[in-house]
Amino acid sequence: MTGIVSLAYLASGICFIMALRGLASPETARTGNIFGMVGMALAIVTTLFLIEASSLWFVAMALALGGAIGTVVARNIKMTALPQLVAAFHSLVGLAAVLVAAAAFLNPGAYGIAVGGHIHLASLAEMGIGTAIGAITFSGSLVAFAKLQGLVSGKPLTFPYQHQINLALGILMLIAIVWLILGASQTAFIAVAGIAFLLGFLLIAPIGGADMPVVISMLNSYSGWAAAATGFTLENPLLIITGALVGSSGAILSYIMCKGMNRSIVNVILGGFGGGGAAATGPAGAGDKAVKIGSAEDAAFVLKNASSVIIVPGYGMAVAQAQHALREMADRLKEAGVTVRYAIHPVAGRMPGHMNVLLAEANVPYDEVLELEAINRDFGQTDVAFVIGANDVTNPAARTDPKSPIYGMPVLDVEKAKTVLFVKRSMATGYAGVENELFFRQNTMMLFGDAKKMCEEIVKALEG
Repeated sequence: MTGIVSLAYLASGICFIMALRGLASPETARTGNIFGMVGMALAIVTTLFLIEASSLWFVAMALALGGAIGTVVARNIKMTALPQLVAAFHSLVGLAAVLVAAAAFLNPGAYGIAVGGHIHLASLAEMGIGTAIGAITFSGSLVAFAKLQGLVSGKPLTFPYQHQINLALGILMLIAIVWLILGASQTAFIAVAGIAFLLGFLLIAPIGGADMPVVISMLNSYSGWAAAATGFTLENPLLIITGALVGSSGAILSYIMCKGMNRSIVNVILGGFGGGGAAATGPAGAGDKAVKIGSAEDAAFVLKNASSVIIVPGYGMAVAQAQHALREMADRLKEAGVTVRYAIHPVAGRMPGHMNVLLAEANVPYDEVLELEAINRDFGQTDVAFVIGANDVTNPAARTDPKSPIYGMPVLDVEKAKTVLFVKRSMATGYAGVENELFFRQNTMMLFGDAKKMCEEIVKALEG
């Protein structure tokens, strides 16, 4: 039986590896999802065979409850709410790691990690590390969820000596883990959990909204390492494999995003960015600056007479659910002989791949969707850059204003296009709270209104 379980877990782990490989590309993402579902189903069924018959009813109830909640959430969640949903899921993984460690600590005999009533030192170390990572993931993810959901301000929450306090708490947490390993004290376990819960809050609170996509990916990595630590405690090889996959892939993604945003990966881990330096400018109108305002008919005229158009989607497109109307507009332009492509910034939206998923949902051809590095040089030879709901990722201040909170972040060079059509509801700032100087450029025409309605009106004008 043990050999069969090991083989089943191995097959499940291979499915998870294939899932990650599939999710690396939009063309294979659907296949990757299928591999992931098959792997998880296999893991659950295999684990059920290891459970005592008397406990199956309880497990069945938990599966039914979790499955029902997951189904309701999946059917009702909006694409714009995916980032906060991911943050919420991360918090559950972290909390699960803490609860499993607590159960193992209070009843080590049930987990086979005690001899003569004394818990193995290695198991105590696993519990301490798993509890610390899990608690940080839980409270940190709750803060990220609250910021993304708008329950609290997305601005950095800073306070005096925050880095010194975080360092002191980190040292105290390490001391508490050593205390737990050497003394198997219940007080030490509570101290590890309590300090880690507080540290998770203090690490994420000072991070501003513009950097939240990096936080999401880093919390994803934390949740993976928490799961791996839980796997060691439970002596479950599949949890170890899965946790290591999630942890390492999340860390790699965080590193890639940090490069894309000109951030330090060390500062991300320590919660040391987003709260220092220059403060974001508050919401501002045009003031004394002049903006050029156009209509759907004006935009249709400019687009129809262009030979090449680059579309830059952003979070505003997701909010308006304008991807289908946008694709219809692009189809009309292509029928008129216009070359149309899409430019995707690594952190467009509020999590990696947000815009790619939306465009794929609207059946936009994959070969028309290009990342920043592949298309940025082409803006200078483009007739029209059509920006729909993207703000911070097109702001030239990231290159020109050293005092800006987004200074140093690579942005799309849309201002180099001959004409920029900028679809936006108002002159309000983006998630970073920074005024976009692109609004006031001579070659920019602002198209105020709902993104979906604007695209539909442009389509009508093109057809007329």
